[in-house]
Amino acid sequence: MNPEDITTVKSILSQPQKIAIIPHKNPDGDAMGSCLALYGFLKEMGQTAYVVAPNDYPKFLKWMPENDSVINFERENPKAVRLLEEATVIFTLDFNDLSRVGQMETTLKAVTADFIMIDHHQQPSDYAKVTYSDVTMSSTCEMVYNFIQYLGETDAITKDIATNLYTGIMTDTGSFKYRSTSSKTHRVVAELIDRGAENMEIHRQVFDTNSPSRLHLLGVALSNMVILPEYRTAYITLTQEELDAYDYKKGDTEGFVNYGLTLEGIIFALIFIENKEEGIIKISLRSTGDFSVNEFARNHFDGGGHTNAAGGRSELGMEETISRFNDILKTYKSELNP
Repeated sequence: MNPEDITTVKSILSQPQKIAIIPHKNPDGDAMGSCLALYGFLKEMGQTAYVVAPNDYPKFLKWMPENDSVINFERENPKAVRLLEEATVIFTLDFNDLSRVGQMETTLKAVTADFIMIDHHQQPSDYAKVTYSDVTMSSTCEMVYNFIQYLGETDAITKDIATNLYTGIMTDTGSFKYRSTSSKTHRVVAELIDRGAENMEIHRQVFDTNSPSRLHLLGVALSNMVILPEYRTAYITLTQEELDAYDYKKGDTEGFVNYGLTLEGIIFALIFIENKEEGIIKISLRSTGDFSVNEFARNHFDGGGHTNAAGGRSELGMEETISRFNDILKTYKSELNP
């Protein structure tokens, strides 16, 4: 954050505000961790704050401190709309374009509140009074820690705030293995542990609470994997029928896409998941090295994200989507084999 923005935020927070904190639709660990941590911090500062999530999120995140305070825009719509309309300040965390909040977009575009964006994705939109955007950051949770530090308030970080920040950093860095994990990231994490974050328990809550049906679904996903060594690519498909057969719950496919990258020689991995309710194929893309899945998703599948992790979608059926993907992939052969 630049000095001018820090001064602006300090001025805003020096007065009583009604603050709404918003993650993106289908929020992940970084989105919920950053929102819940900021919520806890703002309460410590004496502010009135609410976390309003666009929709539901996985069960493996619902143990997090302050989770019970989250308002679901889809399920509690009248209350959520009222709080957004009454808000004087709205923080948007872990996304940088209002199209990323689903049905909430119309409401957000109509409110009069000042927006403050904290995000680490590429190509931010220009809707916020204060934009703290840094694509080199490991996670929005690391940025929220920095935000608190810029305000000179790190002593306000409680065990609960530290726990939520640690959770988001851990999940968005693939347990600290992605390229964006810097020495500063590790120093921040060390400080969070010193402030009470229990790293082993956080890891257990996120990764070691699987249901049998989720592990069976993983088995189906791995059996469906297609490996294309000439393109150094692997992809997984999951149909709605397969999801239903194993009692799919939101978040059950989290991390499945990464298995492709564990194969020797593979640098590009994808998973295509059918969602009949929305009429789309949801696509998650991962890579190692310099191959940009952000550009790939933006150019071909109405998506985007980071260089090595992105999302997209297709409104074609599964067979047509895979056929189109294979045609597109042929044009990237030299880029995938530098």
